[in-house]
Amino acid sequence: KLHLLQRGEIFRTFEIALGIRPVGDKKREGDFKTPEGRYILDRRNPDSDFFLSIHISYPNSQDRRESAALGVEPGGAIMIHGQPNVPTRSEAYYRTRDWTNGCIAVSNSDMIDIWLMTGENTPIEIRP
Repeated sequence: KLHLLQRGEIFRTFEIALGIRPVGDKKREGDFKTPEGRYILDRRNPDSDFFLSIHISYPNSQDRRESAALGVEPGGAIMIHGQPNVPTRSEAYYRTRDWTNGCIAVSNSDMIDIWLMTGENTPIEIRP
């Protein structure tokens, strides 16, 4: 679930899909996991391959240190986004499975709401 908060209170909740390996924190590029921790929504892309996208500031300095200790690249390009503009699977697949490469996916109508209800540098906390 993705919760939008205002003054510390939940005011909207959205169903989400995560990376195809949704359990555990992202540690390396290509692990198909979604990062866990505190980040910022720092860039918007209205021309994404997915319906709208908002970039999450992964990797942060802690993520880079952890990846370096493992001798791997942390990866990047983690976004909140809608459905693929050119789907390769059924609509039911995208609604019922974790299918991203580590991003947070929502329905296109939910993505419009999230896009309109968040601003630049909105904090985000991703929890297990």
